[in-house]
Amino acid sequence: MAPPSHFYNNNGAPQDAASYLHAGPGNAPPQDSCLLDADEFRRQGHQVIDFIADYYGRMDDYPVHPSVNPGFLRRQLPDKAPSRPESSDAFGAALRDVRDLILPGMTHWQSARHFAHFPASSSTVGALGEALTAGINSVPFTWAASPAATELEMVVVDWLGKALHLPESLMFCGGGGGTLLGTTCEAILCALVAARDRKLADIGSGRIGDLVVYCSDQTHFAFRKAAHIAGIHRDNCREIATYRDDMFALSPAELQATMQADVDAGLVPLFLCATVGTTQTTAVDPIRGLCAVAATHGVWVHVDAAYAGSALVCPEFRHLIDGAEAVDSFSMNAHKWLLANNDCCALWVKKPALLVAALGTEQEYILKDAAAEGHDVVDYKDWSVTLTRRFRALKLWLVLRCYGVEGLRDHIRAHVRMAASFEDMVKADPRFQVMAKRQFALVCFRLRAPEEMGGPKAANALNRRLLEEVNAACSGPYMSSANVGGVYMLRCAIGSTLTEERHVREAWTVVQNVASSLLAKMEMHEDY
Repeated sequence: MAPPSHFYNNNGAPQDAASYLHAGPGNAPPQDSCLLDADEFRRQGHQVIDFIADYYGRMDDYPVHPSVNPGFLRRQLPDKAPSRPESSDAFGAALRDVRDLILPGMTHWQSARHFAHFPASSSTVGALGEALTAGINSVPFTWAASPAATELEMVVVDWLGKALHLPESLMFCGGGGGTLLGTTCEAILCALVAARDRKLADIGSGRIGDLVVYCSDQTHFAFRKAAHIAGIHRDNCREIATYRDDMFALSPAELQATMQADVDAGLVPLFLCATVGTTQTTAVDPIRGLCAVAATHGVWVHVDAAYAGSALVCPEFRHLIDGAEAVDSFSMNAHKWLLANNDCCALWVKKPALLVAALGTEQEYILKDAAAEGHDVVDYKDWSVTLTRRFRALKLWLVLRCYGVEGLRDHIRAHVRMAASFEDMVKADPRFQVMAKRQFALVCFRLRAPEEMGGPKAANALNRRLLEEVNAACSGPYMSSANVGGVYMLRCAIGSTLTEERHVREAWTVVQNVASSLLAKMEMHEDY
């Protein structure tokens, strides 16, 4: 690319490129030697570590969810970046703004009182692994671009797969293989594109409009988004109804009837997304039965275990993926509950060649390497949507090494015990009811509405008000809601690394007190 014909000086006036490049010493552009200065990095690095340590130490001082209005931060910051550093210690000044302006407007996902969402789990090793990855800053898109990064990723996905008790057929050691991506949506999209191209190779690319994909009405919307990106018609995404009597799991019989109806209509079943641990209620789809149905129609089966996949490190949860030896792909987020920090989704596939066939690129000469010639190396650029990728394996490898599989089991089990304790407290109060079977560390519950309120809409409105007032409490907790089958319920998801039993008990006390206040107001209104 040709250089620009002019630059702009500090006053915004254009300056001829040639005169800029030949300017005297007093007008020379700043040198970049300090940008990776080891001593300066050490000094600023200590500042950052101290800042984060203080943040975790003061976490309880922050409301979990901020009371701010849109535009609050934009009004406090300049409308353009500074042309020069603002002070001799610009980095320190920026950190002070993070503390004083940014943190007060954040939802604190690491708070011990954050129960609204599945966790974005953190650990000291995971965070430091992120720092190490950022400092090394390699781009391992091919084996040649960073051999150790590629091979460590291959090692660590097999380590993780074995820790999760996955079928050997999904791992490199069994003829399959895995990779680390950023999100579940990426993982589903990659698997779906591989399935699409395999099917179109058999029936002809002109029939892409006939392809149909399947999920339950509890499946995360990431699947529908991935299907749309992959070119599946919106009308060809089948959401099969689930029911409380089946614990909101996808029925193999319902799936078979839906697929057969599509076949009879001349359509082509392509892909099933089964879930282990749905977002709303942590429902678990019966993998063995669903795979049997899918096999009769040549359908690719993907298992999304974004949240609950982490629990598979505990042998007592292994039965939830019985039949997984028949699936084509499996994904889970180690950053949700397995201490790996954000941006660490593992995807395993039984036949990696199908991923490469769908997502691979012709290597340009610049990417070739003599050392790789004649060897069956993995070029991870051919396993995902992106070419540029992060060295995610490093932090996960550190987490597995430093905590061990037993340490991860202890972590998961502690949260499951706390959730069981919260569930027991809900059941002990006759004003409340548990709305879905607790399988992991999520409790779905609601306040029973007085009979005279009249109807489900009023009951939903009562629980919506309950959640609003619970979340408005200055000391927390912060919870979320689900609406399943027209029933509004509260979700208490326990998973923060910092959460202890006392935080769970305090959260329940807040819920009880708010409920008492609401019910008292209703009685006063009736009396009036």
